[in-house]
Amino acid sequence: MAVNNYSVVGLGKLGASMAAAIAKRGFNVIGVDVSEEAVRAVNAGHAPVQETGLEETIAANRSRLRATLSHREAVLNSDLTFVIVPTPSDQRGAFSLQYAVWAFREIGRALAGKRAYHNVVLTSTVLPGSMRYGLLPILEKASGKRCGVDFGLCYSPEFIALGSVLRDFLNPDFTLIGESDDAAGAHLEGCYARILENSPPCHRMSFENAELTKVAVNTYVTTKITFANMLAEICAGVPGGDVDVVTRALGADSRIGPKYLKGGLGYGGPCFPRDNVALSFLARAVGSAAELAETTDRFNRALAGRIAARIRARLRPNQTVALLGLAYKPHSHVVEESQGICLARALSEAGIRVVAYDPLANQTARTELADAAMVLDSAAACLTQADAVVIATPDPEFARLPADSFKRAEAPMVVYDLWRALEPVLSACPHVEYVPYGRGAADEAAVQVLRMLWAVA
Repeated sequence: MAVNNYSVVGLGKLGASMAAAIAKRGFNVIGVDVSEEAVRAVNAGHAPVQETGLEETIAANRSRLRATLSHREAVLNSDLTFVIVPTPSDQRGAFSLQYAVWAFREIGRALAGKRAYHNVVLTSTVLPGSMRYGLLPILEKASGKRCGVDFGLCYSPEFIALGSVLRDFLNPDFTLIGESDDAAGAHLEGCYARILENSPPCHRMSFENAELTKVAVNTYVTTKITFANMLAEICAGVPGGDVDVVTRALGADSRIGPKYLKGGLGYGGPCFPRDNVALSFLARAVGSAAELAETTDRFNRALAGRIAARIRARLRPNQTVALLGLAYKPHSHVVEESQGICLARALSEAGIRVVAYDPLANQTARTELADAAMVLDSAAACLTQADAVVIATPDPEFARLPADSFKRAEAPMVVYDLWRALEPVLSACPHVEYVPYGRGAADEAAVQVLRMLWAVA
């Protein structure tokens, strides 16, 4: 059955982007949200949240996209409903279903008044058992209908990154479908074939296997990131060590690949950190262990403190550090679990005055950091006050900073570049002491460590 009418429950960064992307592909979409402000924004042709390209996409597709506060209106006027609501971490480290439960109850009540077949698709991240034992019974009870007979139910999470949600949703590496029955899975697969811009492989499976796959993908990626960060720390202690040289060769091995092998500061954001914790929770619940995930999480959470100690060791009392990069990654407003925020706090707690800047995240960072750092309105304003600089994210704005902006009348300015992003600009500047993280100096202390390891005298 060809579907031309979709509904999307939840108009946050992911849901609003999904709704806009589907409308862009020529289909009618009704968005649903409990926020009157979000609904008004979409109906006025504006983005309810900030995300790259979202404002323009919504404006260009107003004729096919509208929003409502009513789940019933959305369900009765569509054939398939995507549900993308928050599933926050709870005290156990698992994912709470509180918002999904409410949405599914409302959808079930709407289904009670609908005769035609309807497919319900959850895209929020959940753990195994959530669909079959948590949410499916709610739909059946609220609707008075049977899953697999009167309606379909699928779990189909997206593999996207904030800042590129529209592109990632329309061009995934693969689609993942956990299905209540073959008809529901085939129905959703057919919808994806018409919506997506590429033709990715589709992996269909049980709810439980799909729920585990989603968390496993993110946990594996963070393990790879952390391995590269471990190598960066090791390279920093090896005379002439260079993490970029090592990871470039490592990534050439087809069993490994180059993605996520850029040694630097740790990972953050709303997804990666909590997925390691959730997988560990699940492993314990089923009588297993996820020690690799726990070690990855522990290493990542400690990394900013260790880097702060390295920086602090090279500073004099009463010096000021300019920290550039406060979002958890470039091109993002999000500071949740940001390593730049953690680093600013660690430096401040050590008695160092910190001034900071981010191209997009200044407003939220000011709230997050409170008195730990002065968040200024530009990188230039930070540099005029700084004795040393830390490049915490590889944002292109920082790479465009001219070498003269780092010049001081007194001693050379020390620049700790955690991503080696400014190397072309600063590595040969006489007025800058450039310290690329993940590179080992060939000083006598480092040489002596290796000499003592292997002296056979």
